[in-house]
Amino acid sequence: MRGHGTMSGRGHEPLRRLAPVGADAVVLVEGVSDQLAVEALAARRGRDLAAEGVAVVPIGGARNIRRFLDLLVPRGIRLAGPCDANEERDFRLAVERSGLGSELGPAGFYVCDADLEDELIRCLGAARVERIVEIEGELARFRTFRKQPAQRARSIEAQLRRFMGTRGGRKIQYAPVLVDALDLARVPRPLDGVLAHV
Repeated sequence: MRGHGTMSGRGHEPLRRLAPVGADAVVLVEGVSDQLAVEALAARRGRDLAAEGVAVVPIGGARNIRRFLDLLVPRGIRLAGPCDANEERDFRLAVERSGLGSELGPAGFYVCDADLEDELIRCLGAARVERIVEIEGELARFRTFRKQPAQRARSIEAQLRRFMGTRGGRKIQYAPVLVDALDLARVPRPLDGVLAHV
C-alpha cells in the first residue's frame, strides 16, 4: 500500500512529530491505509499500541524510509514495518546503510508478495472480498470495473487489488474492513511479523 508525498514541506511533519514522542517502538508504514491495517490487527489481537509505547507512522511513501531510519536508529527505537515487493531493494539498502544488518526480517521489515492489499485479498479469498465490496455498497462499481478491456484478462484477485487503488481513499476505506474480516489463524505473514517484532 503506497502513500503519497515527499519529505519536503509538510512531508517533514512526521519526522518532527516523532522527535518528542518518546515511543519505545515505531512501525513505519508507507501510507495511512497500512497504518489502519496495522492498528486494526493490533486491536483484534487485544493490544493497545499507544499504551505499549508503540507508534504507527506513515512515512509518505517507501522512498522516505532512509530518512526515517536516519532519524530513529540513532535513538535506539525498536523499528518494524511492511514493505511492498517492488520496494524491497530500497528498504534493504536503507536498512544496511543504517547499520541494522543485511536482512530485512531480523531488522523488523517484512516483504509483502505484492503489497498489503494483495496479501489481505489472498488470505480472505476473492469470494469473501467480493462480499465485503458488496457490503460496502460498491459491488455494481466493481462489476463495471471488471468489464473494462484492461481488466478482462486479469484474475479476480488482481482485479480486486486494482479496484481498491482506483479511487482516492478506497484503500483507506477497505484496509481496516479487510483486517476485521480475517481469520486470526490466517493473517498475512508480513502483518503478523511486524506486530510480533514490536
